[in-house]
Amino acid sequence: MKLCCLLLKAVGFREAFDFGGREVAHWFPGHMAKGLKQMRASLKKIDCVIEVHDARIPFSGRNPGFQDTLDIRPHLLVLNKMDLADPSRKQNTLKQMAKDGVKNIVFTDCFIQRDDSMKKIIPLVTDLIESQPRFHRGEDKNYCLMVIGVPNVGKSSFINALRRTNMKKGKASRVGGEPGITRAVLTKIQVCERPVVHLLDTPGVLPPRIESLETGMKLALCGTILDHLVGEDVIADYLLFTLNRLEKFSYVERYGLDEPSDDIQYVLKHIAVKLGKTQRVKAITGVGNITITVPNYTAAAYDFIRMFRKGELGKVTLD
Repeated sequence: MKLCCLLLKAVGFREAFDFGGREVAHWFPGHMAKGLKQMRASLKKIDCVIEVHDARIPFSGRNPGFQDTLDIRPHLLVLNKMDLADPSRKQNTLKQMAKDGVKNIVFTDCFIQRDDSMKKIIPLVTDLIESQPRFHRGEDKNYCLMVIGVPNVGKSSFINALRRTNMKKGKASRVGGEPGITRAVLTKIQVCERPVVHLLDTPGVLPPRIESLETGMKLALCGTILDHLVGEDVIADYLLFTLNRLEKFSYVERYGLDEPSDDIQYVLKHIAVKLGKTQRVKAITGVGNITITVPNYTAAAYDFIRMFRKGELGKVTLD
């Protein structure tokens, strides 16, 4: 289906998302508070802080609680998962970051075995450290870095990719597909031999309060907040709203719809039927109780969200 036809079909779609009085889950488990305290206590041993964030939400959800940490040590911002983000938005992101005073930025995709951007990290970090007199190490060329960020932005994958790039060694930090895998500040992990560079992985830490519902939904859509705390149905509806607003209609072909739709129930029913995601439930009729097969909307919502997170519904930047 041609894009011009799709755009015509999009007329009349929602211009704003109705949160219906909902509140975004304030996901701040005890390990996050403890981790933040440990991070701050470890700063005296750290030469540079690497903040890893999701390139799809370069501004939303960056924890303002990190600011005191970033202000007292050289800082590098790594916008990860760039393979899932819209590349046409990259320059706008850089311009806005520059206005916000963030100058040292690297875009990465840690799941590519040979990522040229990973080769830039160690030289850039050592230059940042040596360019500031108070951090100049003289003959001591052993560096210690700290990796921080909100949950599920790929910090552990970044560490493993850095280690693989510079030391040709495998995983040193546990990787998971949901937030909350790294539970505490870990011991030093060596990621480079020349110069000798160690770093600390840290647990993902969200602000104790997420002020904006819009920000919260973007975080949830990118998997930074556990799905069940917000609701798969709500996340799926926000995803549909977002894809239509950004004129990203690949879901139409992906799931065999006739045209774009703004009705999440219609879309999820179609997904469930197409993928065979059904469930048997009991129904009361005039002749008694019977068991019928109905679409499994929760399973369909999960598939819809998962396809977005894998990049199979197009490259999308939410900010």
